[in-house]
Amino acid sequence: MVDSPIKPPRPRVPPGNVPVRTKANAFAGGAANLPQSLAEWTKFLNKAETVRLEPEKFTSFVPILYSKNRLPRALIADMVLRPTRSNKEALCPRVSMYLTTLLKMRMVDVGGVLKASWRYSTLHGEVGKSTEQDPDQEMGGNDDDDGQKQKNKNKLPLTRWRSSYSAEEILFWRLAKAIVGIRDGGDAISVLKAVTQWMALFTEATRAFSRDTFGAIHSLQAKGEIESSRTAFVGLLLRVCENPIVLSVLGKDDSKDVRKKFAESLDAFLPTILQSQALHEIASRLDLFRTQTLASFEPADSRKDTAVSEISNYMDSLLGLERLQIPEIPIVNSRAGLYIYLDAALVGRPLIDDHALYTYFHNRYQGDMQATAIQLILASFDVLANTAYNHGGTKTGHLLKSYVVNKVPLILGSFASPSSMYPFDAEFCITQALSQVDTNVFPTLSNMFDLPTSSSILDSVRQDFCFACQLHGLLSPRAIENLLGDITYQSLPDEGRYVKESLVQSCLEDPERTLKLIGELDNMNGNVGAAAQAIVDVIGTLCRSEGTMALKQICRELASKPLSLDILLLFDKPYKILHPLCELLDNWGANKDHFGEDDGESQPVYEEFGSILLLLLAFVYRFDLSTADLGIRSSESFVGKFLSKGSLSRPLDELTQQEKSHMNGWIHGLFDTEAGGLGDDLMSSCPPQDFYLLMPTLFNQIVLALSTGRLAEDMLKTGLEYLVDILLLPSLVPAMLFLSNQLWARQPTQAAIIRILQLVLLQPGSMTHEASTMLSAVLNIVAKPLEHSLRSYQRQDPKSPDVEPLLRALKENLALSRRTGGTDHNELENWTGANGGTNNPSSTPSNPGTGANPAGSSPHHHHGGGLSGSVRSTIANLTQWAQHPTLGLPAPYTHRQILAAIKMLGSKLLLSVLLEELKAQTELGNESVAYDVITSVICAPDTNNTLFTMSPSTDHDPATQQQQSQQQRRMTLREALKNEAEDWNRIQKTSPDPLAVETIVRLYRRVEAQMTPLPPPVHQVDANANMNAMLDSAAAVAVAAATAEMVDNALGVVNNDPNSAIGSLDDAFAAVDGSAAGSLGVHDAMSLDTTGLTSGHGGTGGGGPGGELSALDTSVGGPGTGGPGTAGGNGGGMDDIFGGIQISAGSVDFTRDIDFNWDTMDMV
Repeated sequence: MVDSPIKPPRPRVPPGNVPVRTKANAFAGGAANLPQSLAEWTKFLNKAETVRLEPEKFTSFVPILYSKNRLPRALIADMVLRPTRSNKEALCPRVSMYLTTLLKMRMVDVGGVLKASWRYSTLHGEVGKSTEQDPDQEMGGNDDDDGQKQKNKNKLPLTRWRSSYSAEEILFWRLAKAIVGIRDGGDAISVLKAVTQWMALFTEATRAFSRDTFGAIHSLQAKGEIESSRTAFVGLLLRVCENPIVLSVLGKDDSKDVRKKFAESLDAFLPTILQSQALHEIASRLDLFRTQTLASFEPADSRKDTAVSEISNYMDSLLGLERLQIPEIPIVNSRAGLYIYLDAALVGRPLIDDHALYTYFHNRYQGDMQATAIQLILASFDVLANTAYNHGGTKTGHLLKSYVVNKVPLILGSFASPSSMYPFDAEFCITQALSQVDTNVFPTLSNMFDLPTSSSILDSVRQDFCFACQLHGLLSPRAIENLLGDITYQSLPDEGRYVKESLVQSCLEDPERTLKLIGELDNMNGNVGAAAQAIVDVIGTLCRSEGTMALKQICRELASKPLSLDILLLFDKPYKILHPLCELLDNWGANKDHFGEDDGESQPVYEEFGSILLLLLAFVYRFDLSTADLGIRSSESFVGKFLSKGSLSRPLDELTQQEKSHMNGWIHGLFDTEAGGLGDDLMSSCPPQDFYLLMPTLFNQIVLALSTGRLAEDMLKTGLEYLVDILLLPSLVPAMLFLSNQLWARQPTQAAIIRILQLVLLQPGSMTHEASTMLSAVLNIVAKPLEHSLRSYQRQDPKSPDVEPLLRALKENLALSRRTGGTDHNELENWTGANGGTNNPSSTPSNPGTGANPAGSSPHHHHGGGLSGSVRSTIANLTQWAQHPTLGLPAPYTHRQILAAIKMLGSKLLLSVLLEELKAQTELGNESVAYDVITSVICAPDTNNTLFTMSPSTDHDPATQQQQSQQQRRMTLREALKNEAEDWNRIQKTSPDPLAVETIVRLYRRVEAQMTPLPPPVHQVDANANMNAMLDSAAAVAVAAATAEMVDNALGVVNNDPNSAIGSLDDAFAAVDGSAAGSLGVHDAMSLDTTGLTSGHGGTGGGGPGGELSALDTSVGGPGTGGPGTAGGNGGGMDDIFGGIQISAGSVDFTRDIDFNWDTMDMV
């Protein structure tokens, strides 16, 4: 024991770092030997980190060191976990294994490790703490010691890790297993003090995020890493609370101070994890521990008061939420409400689910079809105008314009169906709605050239919409003349109104007709709906009949046109489009003809397989689709395996003999010029599924060989020439996702990765047009993750001239890479800035032709700063505009802001922000409109939670709903509001606002009223059937009978089975998605020989769908298992095709460090 802070030798300790003061664990030799012992430990730990000492050798060396240089356990833990002069970035992954050894040998204890990791955690800097409070003082040390206070005052700020979250996550999981090592009360007290400090730190971090103190962009990744670390800590905390020795210590009277502080920290910490679905069960167990076990340790009088309070709460709860009486206010269906809903449905992947849309219309307008139609037209034009002027160019507006012109007339046509029980005059509704659409924003032909500013996206929308309505029998020619106000040169399509069945038949007879229809998806004439559904039916038919030759051309054409994929999802669900493709790819090879065994040709097989897979990947990565969206049922599904692990390299000892044989064959075929190139024997022996699953492993070996000089550049170019040909070009998707993941980590192979990317992206102009088009489709898929990894590499080496040319090559593809509802950096910086009250979703331009602000004057109350203030400002502007929706642009809005707020703040905190703004608007007298605006925000469909934010009856198959409900997801705003409403009794007693319960319950009832599902139909039908009826008849009124006959054909059922659209999913996704989504990858996180992070389909760094905000949830793992360090042996005696490569005696032995012998190109 020493009285003053210990100062270890300078080589180990950065400026300002002072080891922990210890009050126990006296060591042999006393304080006189302390400097020498510290020096020896410092030298040993530095050496172990430098040479990456194997854990087995560490285990044999450290007892010898400890026997000669004993130190207190807390001090050893502190020395192992503190930053050093040479490494302040992140803790070496091997350190956690060293600590496991030290724990087993009782050289450190759990409490000391937790205290040291807390001391140097990056989280202190994130929450704004610049100095550390002494742990012993914080937990009841001698605060009155003036001398000690003066010493603490003179301490310099600690040097903490710049990024410690991943190491802390691994450490928490390991310590959770080591809790059984608590042997006495002293250990228990030490652990309790440390976890109390950690709970307080995590709680403060959550509060800091809610205050938007993390305004910088890097906070997005930090928040995801913190959440992963907190998840691991919660598992550790539960083990601590269930440890019998800890419970015994907590029950003692002399531990009341520790127990009090622990209980206070737990009280504050629990609400921060209750909002997490993944931690909800553990949080409930901890809450039960707090209210029962921990409360039982308090004196009897205190327990009696608690029991009386709980009985009172129970009696109050008997009243029930449904019986609670609150005063009602008038219901207003404002113009902003449907505007918000439609913007959310179209901001990312199109979510215009017809059944959910009809349910929402019915609940919102109570069957008033006339009002529904008028508000639908107005809201649709508002969404398009808002996007055109505030949020993007032609690529963003293309989908919305097609929705207005091609989709809305179909919806209106379904209202006019003779089977409808409500009266409906389509011409009247369209006339009324268009009279409120400003001609300065959506001009007619006569005033189009008179406007000072104009958006080309909007120029012809009014005319296109009117003629599309005429095409579907909703408007007469005379009505069009009255609406447009002048003579127009536009007319109905020459081909008339398309009928889907006729299109399907003609496409099956003439494959070129399908390609022509794909080109017509860009049209704005009202026929696109029939064309889109015909294309989807043709794809399904060709998949079932294995017409892969015709399917190849269709898939290539669609994959090269990402905007056309958006249009297809306006009229059909992802399942109907993609599930037939998944089944075809999964069952490829069941028919021997697929391997060309009858005619000896295997190259066409690879072309067909690759083209079909390319279209599937274009959908999956552009819209961040999950295996549930695709309807994958089997754990043996190739598509399921490919999407979950298709960008991860595998160690060679995990490959089967057949896979090793395939690897050897592909290496020779690509790089051995004397072997004759890629032969048909190779491709006939290797199924295309195996080839695509091996691509990351193959490229891992290529990178290693190139970085060590065992693969010459001319040979590399030869191999890549094969891969950029249409035969194998789709295989570059998993290859480039693997490379993008590897580029994040600072390692010697980065230069080789950059060189490979240069050869692929900066290709010469000798490529054929077909190959160039397909390469562009591949780059559309990988552009976002590749850009993120290149930016990361550029930050590591700012002077490198290699990155900018690659980024320029990706520029055109970035705009087409993703449509997921994620926000970009500029928007996020705007929303999280200091002046949150002025941070609207976009800068609001003046109304064209008027110069007026469409949102009106802002409310006269302050919204605060950061993202919370920005959200409140948006709600206030929408409320003001909805009260006075004059001609011109609507209030600026994008649902991306709400999605970003849910990810950054959490649904519970965002709900509190919305409730605060609702209270402010109520005080201003705007409560009716404000309730409608916020209700619409909560009811809006969410790309990430479509099953739960839209009508539950969207998919009536129980197995599908069960398997999707098991997937991990964030709590929605609707769920957060439900929890608050059900907790009304507590809020009533604790909230300082007397109207809090009234506001919450009223809002909850509004939301549930709009989200109540309609009864499911008697027969299981496709949700699009109601609107498809308009596509299958010349005019709904005239040919109702014919429409009824064609319903079955319009459903797109598989093999005449009406239930096949969903199928039995009882065996569902447990094996495919369970390992990726379950337990947050806890067990895999224990493997520390591979470093890096993986997420979604490809890992942090954007290797998977949702490269924007969607990359917040990460887990510890390796983007490239099977990298350097995999053991190998000697080659197999082939000719040396890389001849002349010399490795010096002092260099790395790559015959051991890589998996192939590149000198002979044989498997080791």
